[in-house]
Amino acid sequence: MRTLYLECNMGAAGDMLMGALLGLYPDRERFLEKMNGLMDGVTVRAGEAMTCGIAGIHMEILIDGQEEAAEDVPAHSHDRVCGHHHTHEHAHAHIHNHGHGQDHAHTHTSLEDIRATIKAFDLPEEVRWNVCRVYENIAEAEAFAHKRPVTEVHFHEVGAKDAIADITGVCYLIYLLKVERIVVSPINLGSGNVRCAHGILPVPAPATAFLLQGLPAYTSVVKGELCTPTGAALLKTFGQEFGSMPVMKIGQTGYGIGRKEFEQANCVRAFLGETSGESFCTNSEICELTANLDDMTAEALGYAQEILLKEGALDVFAVPAYMKKNRPAYLLTCLCRPEDADRLAIQVLLHTTTFGVRKKACDRYTLSVSWEERETPYGRIREKVGSGYGIRKTKPEYEEAARVAREAGVPLSEVTKAR
Repeated sequence: MRTLYLECNMGAAGDMLMGALLGLYPDRERFLEKMNGLMDGVTVRAGEAMTCGIAGIHMEILIDGQEEAAEDVPAHSHDRVCGHHHTHEHAHAHIHNHGHGQDHAHTHTSLEDIRATIKAFDLPEEVRWNVCRVYENIAEAEAFAHKRPVTEVHFHEVGAKDAIADITGVCYLIYLLKVERIVVSPINLGSGNVRCAHGILPVPAPATAFLLQGLPAYTSVVKGELCTPTGAALLKTFGQEFGSMPVMKIGQTGYGIGRKEFEQANCVRAFLGETSGESFCTNSEICELTANLDDMTAEALGYAQEILLKEGALDVFAVPAYMKKNRPAYLLTCLCRPEDADRLAIQVLLHTTTFGVRKKACDRYTLSVSWEERETPYGRIREKVGSGYGIRKTKPEYEEAARVAREAGVPLSEVTKAR
């Protein structure tokens, strides 16, 4: 199985991850040419850099010829700024309170504006979809940190372009490298404080901490912010397993170099190689919440299921059951991430008639998921691809297949079977 291992001993930032992955890709010029044609005024450059005597790639994103520089905290302060990336990784997201008459000196863009920009990119649909997914995670984290709806999160135009370029570069390289399995090491967060648009915050910053929920991470004696919100969002989106490097036949190694100098090598290291597809092991952990319901209408049960899915459940389903006194009932099951279990259990208690919820930890086997586009006689549709353990299966995306069937005036089965 084609496996990517990301070593985050000095944290992660978007530019460092892109540099490490570019070190694995043989056609650097092709990648840069594509990236530099995506947004007006945005230039992506890859330069050779050194850290502690190790050679690697340092990525630069120029907006109208200028690279945003990190702002140092005054020397007399014990605080530290971002160790890798640009100050805007914290300053680019703001919450707007409309109706108070404030004048904004900078142009801002909404999450919908960001999505529209990404969807216009001349890139494969899978890449555009993943970029939107990562950016939505960042917006959700910023909204959580400020306790406001995602719709009130806005981005500085310059900062948004820089972050989009970083995220797009990583997503595009993962696509080009045709990775089937991604394993990430525990993430070094650094320590101390970081300066952002709202003041001086502890490391990790609130948005980063939110994104890291459920991921293995640790602080260290290194003074500085080692994992940025963009880095955390990318690792959360793409990381399928977290831990030490699996036994693998290493093919290539890439080094993404950060902008700051520390006593130890400031880089993300990426290993690309082959692991055995015959080694069956559980690769994620979930929680199973269950409740018996014998006094609830079908409408109310359907509503509760919708709420649980909206609140972040991985899956929700109900099966018929018979309870004491032979009462017809339903067994409600909610599958969720371990970090979401307590919150979703409360939602089950709130929106159903049960007085108790059972919780069980489960290991699960999962296939690596990617997306491919397929041409049919009726139009283009997107397919979900699952691979791993020597298995590969595909399934058409329902919404797209249904749209094509409606437009062509043919049964859905004709579209899903067409080749």
